[in-house]
Amino acid sequence: MSNLMAIILAAGKGTRMKSALPKVLHQVGGKPMVQQVLDAAKFAGADKNVVIIGFGAQAVADALAGQAEFAVQTEQLGTGHAVMQARKELADFDGTVMVLCGDTPLLTGELLRTLYTEHANAQAAATVLTAIMPDPAGYGRVIRNPAGQVVKIVEHKDASLVELAVSEINTGIYCFEAKELLQALDGLTCNNAQGEYYLTDVVAILNSQGQKVWAVKAPDYHETLGINSRVQLAEAEQLIRRRKLDLLMESGVTIMDPNSTFIDSQVEIGPDTIIYPFTWIEGNTKIGTNVAIGPNSRITNTVIGDNVTIHFTYAHDCTIGDQVTVGPYVHLRPQTELKNGVKIGNFVEVKNTVVGEKSKIPHLSYIGDTDMGAGVNIGSGTITVNYDGKNKNRTTIEDQAFIGCNTNLVAPVTVGHGSYVAAGSTITKNVPPGSLGVARARQNNIEGWAEKQRR
Repeated sequence: MSNLMAIILAAGKGTRMKSALPKVLHQVGGKPMVQQVLDAAKFAGADKNVVIIGFGAQAVADALAGQAEFAVQTEQLGTGHAVMQARKELADFDGTVMVLCGDTPLLTGELLRTLYTEHANAQAAATVLTAIMPDPAGYGRVIRNPAGQVVKIVEHKDASLVELAVSEINTGIYCFEAKELLQALDGLTCNNAQGEYYLTDVVAILNSQGQKVWAVKAPDYHETLGINSRVQLAEAEQLIRRRKLDLLMESGVTIMDPNSTFIDSQVEIGPDTIIYPFTWIEGNTKIGTNVAIGPNSRITNTVIGDNVTIHFTYAHDCTIGDQVTVGPYVHLRPQTELKNGVKIGNFVEVKNTVVGEKSKIPHLSYIGDTDMGAGVNIGSGTITVNYDGKNKNRTTIEDQAFIGCNTNLVAPVTVGHGSYVAAGSTITKNVPPGSLGVARARQNNIEGWAEKQRR
């Protein structure tokens, strides 16, 4: 267990987002951006996490419930002021504190782990994460001495011409030793044009005390970028999704067209799986090996086995076994479970249903609130009539049953083992095992009727 605490600054509104939603709750790669930051901190070894909340405090706390402690910043008076809100947690902690921004979702756990490790190796009081920006305009410059230690962080507007030539910038991400940070916070003032407490002043205070301030340079500046607008949000989305696709392809997954494939950060996919274009895979989805998904499919919070084919399908909150075929034009709704070897054909909707092994629902059917056994064949146009206007009722179809085309099964009803239901029937009573259920009016033919109508 590491001795690392993360303080995540997530109190701002983000006015440039033009949104009622707190900025840090806007999603990137299928997660709120503050969740991406928290996950990176945990990967780096943070055992204790404190999130500073302000605007939309309850919404942020709800989104991260059970994952962190929270401190409220009622007024947004700068980054130093935000960290001050965690005084209580700092006073009880003897270790390293990593200060992160909740709007930097491109941070990786590997980068933060490197920052923490190098901070410890340098035995520094503080370590600044820096980056080399192609255009550093507007960023605070990190000024080092010949030994590589940070002498000061100077804001763009206060920098000299020599300092402006420096392209190494402050990312706003730091490691501090807790005791030194707590003491330095007591020395912060708001005697500046903005009337705010700046965390960069902590670095100046530590330097004035002769404490060692180190810096770690990020290998890719993109990882440190903050999100302040919808345009930047879209750019981050593209970067984080491409990162995910690259990881999947490196692990043996075929992505036929990365530009038209969208896969959330937490999705797991096994090797030799092929993802066709215009496919969305979202949430806590887990996909096995040798699976083919797409084109034009959306899979959300679904567990999929091995050797499965799914195309032109929307599946959410489902479980799909091995050797299953689904599609085209299928909707698998929540609480659906398809056992091994099931075949679901075109224009089928399945909801809150268990479909037994090697059962078939080939086409044009709605199967809802049903317990279906193994080896069942569902004829075209079959409907389980599950709603009586007040309650949802279940249908049971036992092993080896055969349901004829254009059949209504009015729940609650049971079709027994090995029984048959004649095409065109509306079944309102149980069909015993091994029986034929027929429920339709007797046919009458009126001779000469058509000719009379034509005359």
